[in-house]
Amino acid sequence: MTRYSVDPDRRELIAAWGTGEGNLATRIAALPADVAVSASLGLSTALTQLSDAAWRAYTHPAGAVGSRVPDTGGRVRDREPDPVREVARAIAAPDPAGRSAVLASSGRLLESARLVGRALHDLADPRLTEAVLAETATELAAVESAELGDLTGRAQQAVLLSREDASPAQVAAADHLLAQDPFGPAALFCAVEPTAAAVAAAHWLAAAVEVTAEATGFDPVRVMQEADAIGPLPHETRTVILGLIETGVSPYDAVTGLVRHAMQITEGLLPIPVALREQVDDPEDEDEAETAADYTVEDDPGLTDLALRLTPLDPRRPARSLLEVLVDGIRACRLLHAEFTGLDRDSAAPGDDRAEQDRSREHFARLVRAAAARHRSRLL
Repeated sequence: MTRYSVDPDRRELIAAWGTGEGNLATRIAALPADVAVSASLGLSTALTQLSDAAWRAYTHPAGAVGSRVPDTGGRVRDREPDPVREVARAIAAPDPAGRSAVLASSGRLLESARLVGRALHDLADPRLTEAVLAETATELAAVESAELGDLTGRAQQAVLLSREDASPAQVAAADHLLAQDPFGPAALFCAVEPTAAAVAAAHWLAAAVEVTAEATGFDPVRVMQEADAIGPLPHETRTVILGLIETGVSPYDAVTGLVRHAMQITEGLLPIPVALREQVDDPEDEDEAETAADYTVEDDPGLTDLALRLTPLDPRRPARSLLEVLVDGIRACRLLHAEFTGLDRDSAAPGDDRAEQDRSREHFARLVRAAAARHRSRLL
């Protein structure tokens, strides 16, 4: 989201947002000279809340299958016929006294807009109001662009967000990048929305595992385990995704389901509470196994050190962490494939023929492209 702040020395309202390559900032407007800085902070806070509400509607679209997070608001363009106009109206008529503001609100976005309007009402500067209206229109337009799969301009901040579903345009963009470089080019991480990029990466990882399995004679799980030994890289998350794809689940459903699960945990929800019990139960001895309900700190003081992993992803950045794991899996498969085919590995000793390493890398890439093309239908 875009964060708004006040420069107390220059008395300016500033907007800053992240991209896949760094942070950008711009000056929004000058603040009234006769108003205390503390009074302007309310405006910057309200604008930040408005941006958060708008981008939350992007990350938690109402149409996402299985979404159980309350008050997500749905997509901005689905929520109101003209969100820019509705937000402008809420800013212009904010109910300054705050009377029944929450009850009157039709959602977080409009309530945030009312907070902006109240702050502007207190500052009473027409030029500042005009600049803020233009800024909110710019911010909402960025969210709309991201929803349509266009991550240019300020919409590029979407590459830092995890989304419950994936834009087909963004999946196609990620697939194109991986077709050019199956090992994960930099643009995959800084120019594509990470959930969509992970969907495409899951498809390409499945292709890489297929190629490696043919060369090694291992099943997909063993491929990941052996690749982990070479890395070393954790293979559990990749194995979950590959297992789902093996059973006929599409890369889209496999990835979005895992990302959505992690996002719900971030929201403080536990989608499958029984999973906690299963992690504590002893699967080797059902007769003597104790469950989480049987434990108390008095019975086992070590319980205070018990840690249960609720998601294999980083809940702070689930989509991006999944993308990194999937791309690392493709690279690990290339190393394993080279070991079993006698081709040079990237980790070869200094002095080895670099050209031969490049040929080995390109050979594996050609095989993976062919496998990905054969299974193209699972990505559509």
